[in-house]
Amino acid sequence: MNLKMIMALVNGEITQTIIDAAREAGATGATVITSAQGEGLKKEKTFLGLDLAAQRDIVLFLVAEPKAREILETIAKAGKFDEEPGAGVACQIALEDAVGLSTQLPTLIDEVEKEI
Repeated sequence: MNLKMIMALVNGEITQTIIDAAREAGATGATVITSAQGEGLKKEKTFLGLDLAAQRDIVLFLVAEPKAREILETIAKAGKFDEEPGAGVACQIALEDAVGLSTQLPTLIDEVEKEI
């Protein structure tokens, strides 16, 4: 089965919203990496040398390739990525191989078969 990894970088306050939206669109699970930091187009201001930038979460989804674009668009809409500056960004990456998905594989196959 062809898989994609969707990686979303979001403000911590909307992490659960993103996960819920992805599940509704067909994702079978998520991994969250908390307390990531980044810098956008404009550098964040500091106060007495302390960084005021909000912590971000990295949310990873392994999804069936036929569902990937739909899930990507769904989380972008749920997170208002194109509406609010700094709300988040997401991308999808093709995976060559993955292991450890035996419990999710029947659900992934069923979702793909429904699309065909």
